[in-house]
Amino acid sequence: MIRIGIVGCGRILAAHLRGYQLMRAAGIDDFRITALCSRQADDARSYIRRGTGPPQRKPVGTGPHDPLAVGNVYLSDLQTDVDDVQVFTDYREMVATGPVDAINDFTTHAWHHQIAAAAFASGKHLLTQKPLAVTVAAARQMCEQAEASGLVLGVFENARNRPDTRHLGWLFRNGYCGNLQMILMTNVGNWWGPDRIVAETPWRHRREEAGGLALDIGVHLFNHIRYVAGEIETVAARATILEPVRLTRDAAGNVVDQVACDADDTILASFTTDSGVHGSVTASWGGHGAPTLLGTGRGMTYYGSAGNVDGDVVTTDTGARRELSALYGSECPPADQAAHFPHGLTDAFALNQADWLAAIRSQREPETSGREGLRDLAAAFAVLESSFAQRTVSVAEVAAGELREFQRPLDERFGL
Repeated sequence: MIRIGIVGCGRILAAHLRGYQLMRAAGIDDFRITALCSRQADDARSYIRRGTGPPQRKPVGTGPHDPLAVGNVYLSDLQTDVDDVQVFTDYREMVATGPVDAINDFTTHAWHHQIAAAAFASGKHLLTQKPLAVTVAAARQMCEQAEASGLVLGVFENARNRPDTRHLGWLFRNGYCGNLQMILMTNVGNWWGPDRIVAETPWRHRREEAGGLALDIGVHLFNHIRYVAGEIETVAARATILEPVRLTRDAAGNVVDQVACDADDTILASFTTDSGVHGSVTASWGGHGAPTLLGTGRGMTYYGSAGNVDGDVVTTDTGARRELSALYGSECPPADQAAHFPHGLTDAFALNQADWLAAIRSQREPETSGREGLRDLAAAFAVLESSFAQRTVSVAEVAAGELREFQRPLDERFGL
């Protein structure tokens, strides 16, 4: 039995608990969540038992794919032995003395390397929220500590486990649209636009806490792109702030909170990959008036040498049109489908968590390992370093720490 302690009991925890609930329904039953840690004990208690305890904070997401729209999920929904769940307000105490074998870190970016150091020093496996760390230097430190201790480090990266990611990776590896040539992404005014505080969490807009769109959303984008198109080699980008003050309004439109924003809310980037794919990303938490979303999917369109994919539609040069999901279902080998979606699971949260637990059991790296998260983080920071340096940068120089001028204040703040 793998005993899991969770650090960080914000709104996103509901989606993680739902993932664990789906795992147990699918027959994965060799784990228990035995401890919760939050700076405010009531935040942890609100997730323990349905019908008792403090109320959970209401979801803030609205989209069908937004995990922040998930709410009203409790430990008692997935395990009956919740009376033994311990509540902590100091992660160090939970890691050192709690009844835990492994840690889920769902805190903000700046805490990840600190919680990792405590976990590995106490012999605990770790699954940390994306992005892996507050800077590339902190991410490398986490990877090195995990490797030195022989413990499993995973990065919670649900983009890797989404059905569209798996479907697209399979499609282009098998040449159904020829060789992948180009990826275009535009999503403006759909996420928290034009000036809302993202997820009602002000830290996301503070540079000193590694906030900003490039790190919050960029790592998701680059993890997905790397799986479909290969390793990202170069980035030329501009990161900027369209809305220097962001707001939260109540149902009547009255401002109830505001925050000064000094972290990017908009990125415009071009990239190349090692397989010769070219791409562009235009993404923003701003955008007044009508939103802009490229195509019919998540704002991304993929062009191969013999056709393209827009949303779930594959169109070849012959004019033939098929649904990607149906094509995958009928032509992807069953063994590959079972590897992508083990136990019949399709929820990305459940799949990512299940792979991490499987890695602990077999003492292997999870698919979204620490090193994988480091590559995603380096690509995201390449956007910021490119904008800061006003030149095209290589992801390799960012990953190696040879270019870190944008990150330097953060490294200095945390002694990295």
